[in-house]
Amino acid sequence: MRDITALAQAIVSYHAGTFAGFAPEPVPTPTSQDPTYLAALQACSALGFVAHDAECLARAWQARALRTGSAQPDQWPDEPQDFGLQNLPRAQQFAACPQHLGLYAVMPDAQWVGRMARTGVPTVQLRFKSDDAHAIRTEINAAVAAVQGTGALLFINDHWRDAIEAGAYGIHLGQEDLDALTAQELQTLHRSGLRLGVSTHGYAEMVRADAVGPSYIAMGAVFPTTLKKMATAPQGVGRLGVYARLMRHYPQVAIGGISAEQFPAVLGTGVGSVAVVRALVNAHNPETSAAQLMALMR
Repeated sequence: MRDITALAQAIVSYHAGTFAGFAPEPVPTPTSQDPTYLAALQACSALGFVAHDAECLARAWQARALRTGSAQPDQWPDEPQDFGLQNLPRAQQFAACPQHLGLYAVMPDAQWVGRMARTGVPTVQLRFKSDDAHAIRTEINAAVAAVQGTGALLFINDHWRDAIEAGAYGIHLGQEDLDALTAQELQTLHRSGLRLGVSTHGYAEMVRADAVGPSYIAMGAVFPTTLKKMATAPQGVGRLGVYARLMRHYPQVAIGGISAEQFPAVLGTGVGSVAVVRALVNAHNPETSAAQLMALMR
């Protein structure tokens, strides 16, 4: 037990600075008695990772120790094989999209989509909220028309059947929406050729997303956001950096409360795209703001 406690303390001491600002979480019930696993489970909980992410990390720490013969408390695990991610080339994989999606504008309606596409924003998403099925179809068709001739890649949030019919470039799903798809629906979406982006909020969700081989992985919320109620705490730049290292073989999108001032720190993690909402829709001159943000991306 002393060895387990000492290893847990060593992990925390090496990595506390990276994950500062998170309150400790309760240690979940162990699913293994492996000493490295137990130490990592304690340490990751102390560093503020919620139960399912602490479990995922502890399993990865255990797998690496078995593979290398050493617990390596100073080295945060970031090898895909230790997390059970798919081998390359992936057996399950949606159609590819660019590795660097650049500035990613998440817009509330087709008019905004067209406005940003004509400004030169390379990637846009229609996040249209309505309970009216006809209004949803109309807005998606209008968004597809709005990006014609601009070169912008259009992703549709949630409404994947309508996105297929309208001929959109891709679809973006939240983790819950992805989990809700039946095997047949997932196969239909895969056969359509649409690119698939998936939102993730930590290690366990990234591992689940990898199982279907999405076109890109979105990671957040990086900072506090008022646009939607988040079930998870803001992840911060420290966590974003380790997520980006683990998922380095995917195109990555950082999302959630990111302002122009935070672009350098976010881009410093290695992500190839930054998604914004308020930085454009609340801007005094959205076109000028988009140009400034694209310059920061370069």
